[in-house]
Amino acid sequence: MSVLIDTPIWSLALRRKSTQLSRTQRQQVDEWRTLVSDGRARLTGIIRQEVLSGIRETRDFERLRERLAAFDDIPAETVDHERAAGFFYVCRARGITPGALDVLICAVAAGHGLSIFTTDADFERYAEVLPLRLHRAISASR
Repeated sequence: MSVLIDTPIWSLALRRKSTQLSRTQRQQVDEWRTLVSDGRARLTGIIRQEVLSGIRETRDFERLRERLAAFDDIPAETVDHERAAGFFYVCRARGITPGALDVLICAVAAGHGLSIFTTDADFERYAEVLPLRLHRAISASR
């Protein structure tokens, strides 16, 4: 099954030095590498934008942009935006106030049958009320 990789995982893998990572974060990066090498890692435009945002140096921005260029975007279609609005409504009715970008990520994943790999705890709450599958890093003992 393909996996939509969320911004925090891309950032750990492509923007952080391995010496700065905790054991759990190293496992998450190892899982990212496995998903990429297996051809199961997926990206969407809004995640690409988030990963590239905040880069201070032009050289670093271009280097990261080139690395991400290897991944085609899953486009967010009108139906995904409509699904995201519905997801927002469902979350709010259950007392959860999601971010607009988060529900769009959820909608794209749900619409394309993808699980989401993230470290963002908000997605745990979304998964309680939305039809989402979250991908977990398999421990280093595999």
